[in-house]
Amino acid sequence: MTLKKGDQAPDFKLYSSDKKEISLADFNGKNLIIHFFPAAFTGVCTTQLCTLRDAINLYHNDTTDVIAISVDSLFTLAKFKEDQQLNFTLLSDFNKVTCQAYGAYYSEFVFGMKGVARRAAFVVDKTGTIQYAEVLESAGDLPNFEAINAVLAAL
Repeated sequence: MTLKKGDQAPDFKLYSSDKKEISLADFNGKNLIIHFFPAAFTGVCTTQLCTLRDAINLYHNDTTDVIAISVDSLFTLAKFKEDQQLNFTLLSDFNKVTCQAYGAYYSEFVFGMKGVARRAAFVVDKTGTIQYAEVLESAGDLPNFEAINAVLAAL
């Protein structure tokens, strides 16, 4: 399933690195940027999330929030968040339900790993409608931050 602009964002309920259950409904009335990433403590994933961290003022304000989701355990994500001083919510999709719902899923990944989040970025508006959807084929590529910024500026 490929999500696109105009689709309703699939609901989710996941645990954060802070051990709190978070759902899509928690962001009703705000724009939400959702980043998916394959694995904590890897090069490109660290670059992706540190880019978000360093530009957080663009993404986290009265009208917009940001989350990042991987299949890592919430305990791994807590350590990653601490080590990289990430200033936004990390969610564990350990059971791989949300990644699959968003089409951001590798059934086969590198080193024989199965069931890993595909690198992806979505912008969901205040009504829960997807305004931007990017699911990358190569885990070595980064999301198009400029395109995300342009979509946010237009909301």
